[in-house]
Amino acid sequence: MSKIRMAQYGTKHGHAVSWIASMLSNPQVELAGIYEPDPLRRQQVMENDTVFRQVRHWYHSAEEMLGDATIKAVTSEGLNAESLDQTEQIVNAGKHVLYDKPAGDNWHQWQRIVQRAEEQSLVLQMGYMFRYHHGFRQVAEWARSGLLGQVFSVRAHMSTNIPAGREGTGYNTRDTISRHHGGIFYDLGGHMLDQVVWLLGRPNKVTAFLRNDTTDAIPAFKDNTLGVFEYDKAIAIIDIAAMETRPMARRFEVYGTKGSAIIVEPFEPAHTLRLCLEEAGGGYDKGLHMIPVPEQGRQEAHGLSLAAFIATIRGEQPPDRGYAHELLVQETLLRATGGVMGG
Repeated sequence: MSKIRMAQYGTKHGHAVSWIASMLSNPQVELAGIYEPDPLRRQQVMENDTVFRQVRHWYHSAEEMLGDATIKAVTSEGLNAESLDQTEQIVNAGKHVLYDKPAGDNWHQWQRIVQRAEEQSLVLQMGYMFRYHHGFRQVAEWARSGLLGQVFSVRAHMSTNIPAGREGTGYNTRDTISRHHGGIFYDLGGHMLDQVVWLLGRPNKVTAFLRNDTTDAIPAFKDNTLGVFEYDKAIAIIDIAAMETRPMARRFEVYGTKGSAIIVEPFEPAHTLRLCLEEAGGGYDKGLHMIPVPEQGRQEAHGLSLAAFIATIRGEQPPDRGYAHELLVQETLLRATGGVMGG
């Protein structure tokens, strides 16, 4: 079977190097090259990053890369403020796209991009790596199968630690993220919403608390955030802060009328699931179970995501999430951060 030629647009996303590593190690992929529009950034990664130094070709323009008919798919890895426009260029060029989170601030533009991808039967997959996380997949399977009964509560805690002042060339800074309304919730909330709406669908009402409690030098940055997502018979709560002491106590919890399932912190890498059942089911006895999770790093999750993307392009499987889901995650995120009006 011939390899699929892929390229990457951008290098400033926090996960950009991980996708390059995944493409380089995937035997079904031929990495054609990268286009980075910022010459200084291009020089920095070419000289200083061991993974990027393995890339054989760097394009001089987006047109050179996107005009190559042999390239079938592109990973979109620009800075969050630039990646939506870059993704639209990729789709307009007729390429499948694996687009790293989140899907921009412009809801109408994102709808247009998804519609254009669907019209061309292009695979458009968001890079939410927890879709391919052993623990999250198991919890979703239990919840969606009915093992937990009617799910009435989901709670997610995914805080991080971003220093108030950051030296070097990193782009994951409070100042950079502050250009997006919602701050740290905009940056990380999509990861958890990808799971929440997969379990519960579109919320009826969204209420968010977006505070700046420690970042005096950058008033626009929201560093202490909470989103509440109301359903007919369920509530989901997601809290994310930018200044939690390391290691962060990240958790994901699903509660139903017949049982509960929790990814016990840390969830990256996860070690243990806590499953509690009111009655036997799913191969488990009634009561409490502490279940080990196979060891998995972020790189492996990215590798599994890329493998699913390739299999979908080849027609070997349907997409793990369809166009409607990719729209719903972003709409819900923007409802919380103010990009889509109306709760």
